[in-house]
Amino acid sequence: MSYLEYSVKSTPSGLRKILYMNWPLTLLLISVASVGFLMLYSVAGGSFSPWAEPQIKRFAVGLAVMTFVALVPIWFWRNMAVVAYSISLLLLVFVELFGAVGMGAQRWIDLGFMRLQPSELMKITLVMLLAAYYDWLPGKKTSRPVWVLVPVLLILVPTGLVLKQPDLGTAILLLTAGGGLMFLAGVHWSYFAAVIAAGVGLITAVFKSRGTDWQLLKDYQFRRIDTFLDPSSDPLGAGYHITQSKIALGSGGWSGRGFMQGTQSRLNFLPEKHTDFIFTTLAEEFGFIGGFSLLSLYALIIVFCIVTALATRDRFSSLVTMGIALNFFLFFAVNMSMVMGLAPVVGVPLPMVSYGGSAMLVLMVAFGLVHSAHIHRPR
Repeated sequence: MSYLEYSVKSTPSGLRKILYMNWPLTLLLISVASVGFLMLYSVAGGSFSPWAEPQIKRFAVGLAVMTFVALVPIWFWRNMAVVAYSISLLLLVFVELFGAVGMGAQRWIDLGFMRLQPSELMKITLVMLLAAYYDWLPGKKTSRPVWVLVPVLLILVPTGLVLKQPDLGTAILLLTAGGGLMFLAGVHWSYFAAVIAAGVGLITAVFKSRGTDWQLLKDYQFRRIDTFLDPSSDPLGAGYHITQSKIALGSGGWSGRGFMQGTQSRLNFLPEKHTDFIFTTLAEEFGFIGGFSLLSLYALIIVFCIVTALATRDRFSSLVTMGIALNFFLFFAVNMSMVMGLAPVVGVPLPMVSYGGSAMLVLMVAFGLVHSAHIHRPR
């Protein structure tokens, strides 16, 4: 027996769990968050206030929460999946009735010390419940219509509540992540073909509904679509955001203008520079190299999640880890596509980098689940 093996076996259970944590994944999360701190410091003109300092404190709290979640056995979180989903659903209903309004949307619950966005919590609890459902369901029943209808309803109910806020970006993420987890669980491909066909019909209906009494989207959401298709049609109005974003991205070149030297963000041409469009600030100051480096960190996080999912032997751990990896991928893929003009602007933050409390804490809880699956897998 080696000294390391002896040390691990003789260590108390709690400390042994700390040693079993996926430390490369933790270091990657710290690296990505540090990029966010750096960029928030930059967009504030070289100051830790008003954005970098609160973000650092939230991340520190998030690390503590992630560690706590990681040390709790994964089977406990499986048993808590129904409760967690139910609480998230009730919070979405509460937001609909009494939520705080900001920027024309009713998405938050004002707790005084922070504004909680229940839709962020739903992204994780939905994954937990679907993973628990397919862990309970025998494999031979996975594609039977009755058993497919249950997860579909579990996805559509919160999606409908989020659409009413309105929050199209989060609704799309809930639908995509939920559908992706169903596919990973083994639901037959024919169901997804039918959904794609229905989606094409829905998109057609959305465009047909414009200007009618049964209009399916808000006017500002249609303007976002118009801007996506032709940003130059209204460069000083609806197309302003994406036009300035493309200017910032292009001006960065290969190596960027230098730290705190970005003209678009420093001169306030770039809107929402500390939240949804923070990637453009990074690309302007550090260029293609900086943007690609951040994307590489994200890709490595996904890889470590997939490795953990493949190493686990129980269905719940594997599915919840893959679901979180899928959610995380959708987060940064949609945000980056949005700011580069490859997708409509739907208000999705850049994970671990954009300023925000709810998204940061919920992501740390999610990666706590990944750690729990890694720590408590059979060895």
